[in-house]
Amino acid sequence: MSTQRRRRGFSLIELLIVIAIILVIAAIAVPQMNKQLMSAHEMAAIRQIQTLHQAELQYNSQFGKYAATLAELGPPASGAAGPAAADLIPKVLAEGKNSGYIFSVQASPTGYGITAVPENFGSSGRRTFFSDQTLVVRNNWTQEPANVNSETIK
Repeated sequence: MSTQRRRRGFSLIELLIVIAIILVIAAIAVPQMNKQLMSAHEMAAIRQIQTLHQAELQYNSQFGKYAATLAELGPPASGAAGPAAADLIPKVLAEGKNSGYIFSVQASPTGYGITAVPENFGSSGRRTFFSDQTLVVRNNWTQEPANVNSETIK
């Protein structure tokens, strides 16, 4: 009969090797996950800009002018909807923050402009966006907010 002891469990070296492998895989996966998350935030921002375009067009058809602020497009604090709060966009978007981006609407003599900038540039998004009544969405890959002269999204 053999008097060898039976081995139970894993040795410390084996556990350290497994942990090291997991850490290497995590070091590769986390940056890719962050890029995917930023891309998702950017796509959501573009969709929100399209939502704001639809709301502006509906506001213009109802009240004969474009809304100058997000609050004018949002829900009323109380009472019925009207020019001061048309209830055309959700409250979270009317407050200006959604999907990692900060949104604003500005009135212009010929229409309106929509700006979207990341809450934390490089973390919640890598691009800034601008659009106006032409419905063309423009982007800028720097922290400088996009404007009418920025590159269009194709």
